[in-house]
Amino acid sequence: MEVRLDTEKCQGHLRCMAIAPDVFDCDDLGYGVVVLNGPVPAEAAERVSRCVSNCPENALTLR
Repeated sequence: MEVRLDTEKCQGHLRCMAIAPDVFDCDDLGYGVVVLNGPVPAEAAERVSRCVSNCPENALTLR
């Protein structure tokens, strides 16, 4: 599975970064970015799924 972040929807709540800092970070303006290239590792899958369900703007999706 891969995680995608829609930068048009992201409002910078950064819940994703709090839950999975190994997968998400923030840019210079305080908006989320995905730092992971490629598929989500198995050990991070549950946390990334939690990020998707906790994003208040629905800016995260899994493929």
